[in-house]
Amino acid sequence: MTDDFQSNSAGEKRDDPDKPGESIPFIGRVVITGFAGGVIWSLLGYLAYVLNLTEISPNLLLQPFILGEWKNGVMGNFVSVFCIGILSVGTALLYYLVLKRFSSMFVGLAFGLSLWALVFFLLNPIFPNLKSVFELERLTTVTTICLYILYGVFVGYTISFEHNEILSKKNAKASPQH
Repeated sequence: MTDDFQSNSAGEKRDDPDKPGESIPFIGRVVITGFAGGVIWSLLGYLAYVLNLTEISPNLLLQPFILGEWKNGVMGNFVSVFCIGILSVGTALLYYLVLKRFSSMFVGLAFGLSLWALVFFLLNPIFPNLKSVFELERLTTVTTICLYILYGVFVGYTISFEHNEILSKKNAKASPQH
């Protein structure tokens, strides 16, 4: 397939074949961003757990669903990181559907805080090994809030930036300059 038949998410023909990601549709980039964000920030969460900055490891996700001791070890954490990446795709698609037009990083920050509240307040009962927010150590609370904020800003700002770039290209193409 030649470059003449490839187009970017704005529907334009590719001018420069060396620009990476131009042939991936925007929704595909949202999926990649979600998966990458989930994996990156849950790996950093695992590192925080190993460094005793939090009492919560990624394998918390497997606790109510998977039987066996393997889920409590390194393998369980890496399987959880992958599963969090998959779940994060849905979170990124939700951001795409609802908040993509907002280009402020504060929207991503609020999104991350909202996800933290969802997990630690609303979904807390489905995780048998997760203490209530008021029983967690302060360091755990601060660390997890920071990780969720960083995740929200990463996913949110990336999606919003891409969305605004596409709109800018469409507007520039629609209003020819003299």
